[in-house]
Amino acid sequence: MFNNTKKLSADCEGVRKFRDAEQLWFWFLSCRQKDALIGRTRTLVCNPYPCEAIDVETLITRLFLSGKIKAEQLEVLKEFGDRKRTPNQHMWAENKKASLWSGAMREITVAAREKRWIE
Repeated sequence: MFNNTKKLSADCEGVRKFRDAEQLWFWFLSCRQKDALIGRTRTLVCNPYPCEAIDVETLITRLFLSGKIKAEQLEVLKEFGDRKRTPNQHMWAENKKASLWSGAMREITVAAREKRWIE
């Protein structure tokens, strides 16, 4: 049916780690948008990163279920992910969201570093 994306990733030259949790998050959302456009649950392209979008989804789900990321933080991650930018801590209207974003990014950073996805 579908090829194994991990095999495709391993076969690609130049597999690299993410710069930080924000790059990981925006890449994940980009993959999910592409999957929605083509109507598949996995993007069948050469992936230069050490994980798949489903791996990131699993990581975020585990952080949520363990209580390390709250529902309010997920809402902010989604909202600003859709806007393709981070919340601005210097704007009064986004100050609280920037704090929630930063807390979520700290948790994602710790978990992704354990998996060796982030430099």
